[in-house]
Amino acid sequence: MPTLPWATVGRPAGTEAVIMASRFTLRTWRHVLPFFLDSMRIHRQVRRTAGAYGVSLEAHPLRREFLTLSSWRDDAAIKALVTAEPHRSVMRKYRSATAEATFRFWSAPAAEPPTWAEARRRLAEPESGP
Repeated sequence: MPTLPWATVGRPAGTEAVIMASRFTLRTWRHVLPFFLDSMRIHRQVRRTAGAYGVSLEAHPLRREFLTLSSWRDDAAIKALVTAEPHRSVMRKYRSATAEATFRFWSAPAAEPPTWAEARRRLAEPESGP
């Protein structure tokens, strides 16, 4: 399964963006293909969500691992995505099938797309703070 390269979605409204990186590891192989297909649906949803600046997806099916990287106007835009369909239903559908889910958020210049190198570094770090 391929990596979907960075897709610029919207024009940044300000100088700073909220960057979100996530990593999901599935418990069993039987969820890999359905999770990938649902990830594609959410990828399309992000591209239509107000406040999204860009998105990329990395799939590692042999490790049962999926990573996302996205850039946003603000936290409210991310919340709008998470609470809308199909994202909301997909989260519920895979809750018990997910062995691990890691999320990292940081600020970065809105005009510069985030890099996978930075996302991987942050995802590898232990979570800090409350």
